[in-house]
Order: sequence, then C-alpha cells, then structure tokens
Amino acid sequence: MRNYKFRAWRPSVGRMNYGIAPINSSRYVVFESKNKNLHDIHGNTGVIMQYTGLKDKNGKEIYEGEILKRTVTVVVFGSGHPPKDVIEYLKVEYRENYAGFYVGEEPLHHFVGARYDVATGCDCTDVEVIGNIYEHPHLLEEGVTS
Repeated sequence: MRNYKFRAWRPSVGRMNYGIAPINSSRYVVFESKNKNLHDIHGNTGVIMQYTGLKDKNGKEIYEGEILKRTVTVVVFGSGHPPKDVIEYLKVEYRENYAGFYVGEEPLHHFVGARYDVATGCDCTDVEVIGNIYEHPHLLEEGVTS
C-alpha cells in the first residue's frame, strides 16, 4: 500500500509543518506533537506539499518543493580539457498534466539513485535534499533546473 504523507508551509509563522492531514486544497489539520493537540487550519494559510515516495542518497524523504543537489561530471571529447564537475540544483514539482513529480521535463525517479544522466551522457552523483523553495529561496538563485 502506498504511504501518503504531506507537509505544509505556513508563511504566516515561517514554519514547515510535517504530518498534516489535508481535508481539501485550502484546509488541513496539523498535529502538534509538543502539546499533543490538533489544530484545524482554515483558509489559504499554507501550501500543502506531498511526499514523492522517494528518498535522497542520505535516506531523507523528498517532498514536492524540495531543492536537490547533484554533481555532474562533464567531458567534452576532443577538447583536450579534463573532465569538469558541475553542481546542479534541481527543483521538485508536481505536474498536474502528467500526474507525477518532475524536475524540469524529466520524471523525478530518473534522478534518484542515478549515476548516469541519460539526457547528457554524463556521470553524476545521486541527489541530496539541501532545502526547499519556501525556507531556502536563496538556493533558487544558485542555478536551479526546474
């Protein structure tokens, strides 16, 4: 059975809540473990994101809205230059029209556990979660493929 998990970014308090239970697209319940209370959050107070079912190289769960990092080794044959490592930052998005999780135009599962990039023919490292688009927007400025 598939394990459905969700989280919500609450900009009003600047905090990510994990373990939420969505009721619909604009209403959800948050379980606060420190005081063991359920809080019913109404309206558009947050952005709900789903767990992709995949984990990064460190075993961390990947949710939509994550920013992933990987290193791609680029070799330009015939150039006389040695291979060069290029760091890529990848944004995870849910695509309604494909009903799946994507990085740019490629399905997310093409990146997780990959050691070879089929699109470029280059060797690469497995992906690592380094942040998300809400708590770490500055990472988007560092060259994200979305």
